[in-house]
Amino acid sequence: MKLSTLLFLGLFWAIFSQAQNLQWKEFNTPVKASLRGLSPVSGQVCWASGSGGTWLKTTDGGETWEHGVIAGLDSVDFRSIHAFDANTAVVASAGQPALILRTEDGGRTWHSVHEEGDQAFFDGISFLNKKRGFVIGDPVNGNCMVLETLDGGKNWKSLENLPPAETGEAAFAASASSLIATKSGLIFGTGGSVSNLYFYDFSDQTWDKVKTPMLQGEASQGIFAVTSTESGIVAVGGDYTKPDFRDRNAVRFGADSFEIPIASPLGYRSGLGYFRKIGIMLAVGPSGSDFSKDGGLNWENFSMTGYHAVKVSSDGNSTWASGGNGRIGRLIH
Repeated sequence: MKLSTLLFLGLFWAIFSQAQNLQWKEFNTPVKASLRGLSPVSGQVCWASGSGGTWLKTTDGGETWEHGVIAGLDSVDFRSIHAFDANTAVVASAGQPALILRTEDGGRTWHSVHEEGDQAFFDGISFLNKKRGFVIGDPVNGNCMVLETLDGGKNWKSLENLPPAETGEAAFAASASSLIATKSGLIFGTGGSVSNLYFYDFSDQTWDKVKTPMLQGEASQGIFAVTSTESGIVAVGGDYTKPDFRDRNAVRFGADSFEIPIASPLGYRSGLGYFRKIGIMLAVGPSGSDFSKDGGLNWENFSMTGYHAVKVSSDGNSTWASGGNGRIGRLIH
């Protein structure tokens, strides 16, 4: 047998073995908030944010948690968060007031760095590196909203030449995962009256749009999370009012065409992450968690525990999930 074949089989069985043993290690956090904002830095440092102005973080792998209310905003839902380290993080609200805040002292104090008007609703956040990041929001005045920072979240401005949104179309803030920044550009997914994938090219600053075969047509339907893999762009979602509905709740896009999974996730999925280190993709939602080891074409359920968001740590070595009632877990494999 050729050495290349042996190496392939070894990798396949390593991934297969890890996939069969996936489980969540859940932590007892000191909050009861709905946590849709999630940003793990490593296996030790993880931040989360959510309803009631809540923020929390661990620096010891989940054994203990620091927490508080952001800037006294106890009626605001902070569904988007990006952490740089144990001291520095940026959060964005969902709804009014439309605020972006930043901390440099581990969450003890938060400073408002940007505010939008009363039509704004922030849906997600994604950083390309420690300086350049983006926030997506619901359309304003008929155009999509994307803000950019070039200094680590201290200052924000709107991208120019933003594409028009279709009537009834918007991104979702269920896990702050509808937008991703890649080396070449931005990708975000939408839902509602129509479900599109939008692509922004950093080099020529142009936008492209393609309609997806995801479930769409109602305000509760469409793409809720996207990620990028070697095989293409993978998106999950469905209908959040039907948590067990499996019809058109996932798709893969590559080489200018869409592929529908052979076996779909086990219901509506709000969060998606690609654990590149072990070659496993993870999708989470209120009815449980699924994994795919073939780039999103076949999904298998491994947990019935409900989560809103799933994120791979910025160092690439761990995967965390967050959900309702203060629930946070770390993937064991």
